Amino acid sequence: MSGSGNLMDFLDEPFPDVGTYEDFHTIDWLREKSRDTDRHRKITSKSKESVWEFVKSLLDAWSGWVVMLLIGLLAGTLAGVIDLAVDWMTDLKEGVCLSAFWYSHEQCCWTSNETTFEDRDKCPLWQKWSELLVNQSEGASAYILNYLMYILWALLFAFLAVSLVRVFAPYACGSGIPEIKTILSGFIIRGYLGKWTLLIKTVTLVLVVSSGLSLGKEGPLVHVACCCGNFFSSLFSKYSKNEGKRREVLSAAAAAGVSVAFGAPIGGVLFSLEEVSYYFPLKTLWRSFFAALVAAFTLRSINPFGNSRLVLFYVEYHTPWYMAELFPFILLGVFGGLWGTLFIRCNIAWCRRRKTTKLGKYPVLEVIAVTAITAIVAYPNPYTRRSTSELISELFNDCGALESSQLCDYINDPNMTRPVDDIPDRPAGVGVYTAMWQLALALVFKIVITIFTFGMKIPSGLFIPSMAVGAMAGRMVGIGVEQLAYHHHDWIIFRNWCRPGADCVTPGLYAMVGAAACLGGVTRMTVSLVVIMFELTGGLEYIVPLMAAAVTSKWVADAFGKEGIYEAHIHLNGYPFLDVKDEFTHRTLATDVMRPRRGEPPLSVLTQDSMTVEDVETLIKETDYNGFPVVVSRDSERLIGFAQRRELILAIKNARQRQEGIVSNSIMYFTEEPPELPANSPHPLKLRRVLNLSPFTVTDHTPMETVVDIFRKLGLRQCLVTRSGRLLGIITKKDVLRHMAQMANQDPESIMFN
Repeated sequence: MSGSGNLMDFLDEPFPDVGTYEDFHTIDWLREKSRDTDRHRKITSKSKESVWEFVKSLLDAWSGWVVMLLIGLLAGTLAGVIDLAVDWMTDLKEGVCLSAFWYSHEQCCWTSNETTFEDRDKCPLWQKWSELLVNQSEGASAYILNYLMYILWALLFAFLAVSLVRVFAPYACGSGIPEIKTILSGFIIRGYLGKWTLLIKTVTLVLVVSSGLSLGKEGPLVHVACCCGNFFSSLFSKYSKNEGKRREVLSAAAAAGVSVAFGAPIGGVLFSLEEVSYYFPLKTLWRSFFAALVAAFTLRSINPFGNSRLVLFYVEYHTPWYMAELFPFILLGVFGGLWGTLFIRCNIAWCRRRKTTKLGKYPVLEVIAVTAITAIVAYPNPYTRRSTSELISELFNDCGALESSQLCDYINDPNMTRPVDDIPDRPAGVGVYTAMWQLALALVFKIVITIFTFGMKIPSGLFIPSMAVGAMAGRMVGIGVEQLAYHHHDWIIFRNWCRPGADCVTPGLYAMVGAAACLGGVTRMTVSLVVIMFELTGGLEYIVPLMAAAVTSKWVADAFGKEGIYEAHIHLNGYPFLDVKDEFTHRTLATDVMRPRRGEPPLSVLTQDSMTVEDVETLIKETDYNGFPVVVSRDSERLIGFAQRRELILAIKNARQRQEGIVSNSIMYFTEEPPELPANSPHPLKLRRVLNLSPFTVTDHTPMETVVDIFRKLGLRQCLVTRSGRLLGIITKKDVLRHMAQMANQDPESIMFN
């Protein structure tokens, strides 16, 4: 066998599937990074050889920006289409436009020549179902018919949505943000960002938002944008063959998703950085910025709201806020934190019940039941009947002279001679008092129904319902403070800034602050939340009240539990997610966590040059480990490197097909030179190329605090434990998660993905 020294190491040629990962496995960030560095080095050295290679290197450098451009264009287009479709289908529950059935109520009346400004919501071309079917617009029978049609349309939309999700894309349900966070941390969930998921999520999102259920489209739009990112990154080998690089694209796609969901490009970038991303290098920041810009520009070109603005709830307040108002703003922050805690606890308890009881077997029935209850209770109250976005928009609004809303039914002073936009504080009229109790009922209903809606087997976002809860509470507080200031302007707190006849309190601002507080309480966002809120409303001078409310709500909510709603759902589903925000303070060592433990069978290892192909295949068959440490020999246990299970399987399979003389009793070796073998022995198989020669190792006395930090910051899959160079055991990411759960007095098996 003297000639075996120049045997072909057939792995010098890459073979298909090497370096890929199986479903529900974690990627190795360090390996992906070093593979990308090698690829980059190769392209740079080749670019000097010819003009064509130089052009190819330029294309490779630009491919990242091209992907961002495509993501921005597609995400913006889909968001615009969703907005337009939701507008039309929401109005379809109440009536239809005779001139063109695809017009929403607003479009129908603005195209009509017979519409006056006073009766801008009433026009002959728009007919309610009672007018169309029985030619009656008033009276009990007309009301009941409209009521029934509203419920039927809502049930039809919800049934269609849940059926489509169930049959075509089970991954299209929920908000998607907990899973996106897990995927960005390095977990593989095949199909979660696939083409079917993209298509079904887009269609069903329109259906569920139109059905009037208490959910938003913002979280699912992040999922939709990430599906776009996954689709476009699969077109470029730079991203499709490297899971680490693909996650950079997905981080930027998440930013584009928030950008189009709220019309908040900067807020989107900050949301991706603060809330969803795990690894966020500077390059990804610039690309996220570009993707969010393109997405926002595309949405602005479509102009779905018809107001030539990108913002959803444009506000124009004419009075500044005063220092004394910080007290009610902070109170709203406390309310937001308490609501966030209540919501997370109740929703997680309900979702756990759904997972562990028969309830989870009937997702269609559950959606139909919740939709029926929502529609029946929502219709009689004008504030719950309309779409949640319209409700928030009305609650944010300042009462101008032309406002026809009940919330603006104040008693006017007949002698008032002031400019139109600076109306002084006035006593509340009958309409305001009616609106107050209707809002109070709507608030209670919204709080209860959202707990049961979020987490059903349909696309469901949480941003808009949370903001609606906060906006209703805020508006009520705002009206209360306004009336207090009007009737008691001689009190010491109002004397300095609220003279009689002045416009000093803006109830709409309180609604805005309340919305920010409740959203912060549920998601625990701070910086990105404030930026999203002022981009969303255009209220730049109200940053300080928003900051005060966001910080207070986070403090209050954190006092009851550190987890936001997304982290709570990650834990509920048992995803292997190591949260960067969690602190590990226990004084345990690597030797306490590593396997094998006392009484367990010894560690399964490969030796560098004494095992046959059959030995390795038997080991692979009998165990389900993701990889095996390679040692010099079983006696010395000196560590050489680490070989991944999947790559060993592929390498042996390929060698049997492409290399002559490889049989079951061929020796496998991981060294540079083949071992000395008897003359008549079969060809050995060299597998040095699948060996990771620099696996991450720690000593048995390394504190677990350091080990957890290493796993978090380097994104490791596993880490080997040695003493004086001898292999003692292994710690995997799941071992770390189990240990952390144990230390927090939780069930360690709940960490296992199910």
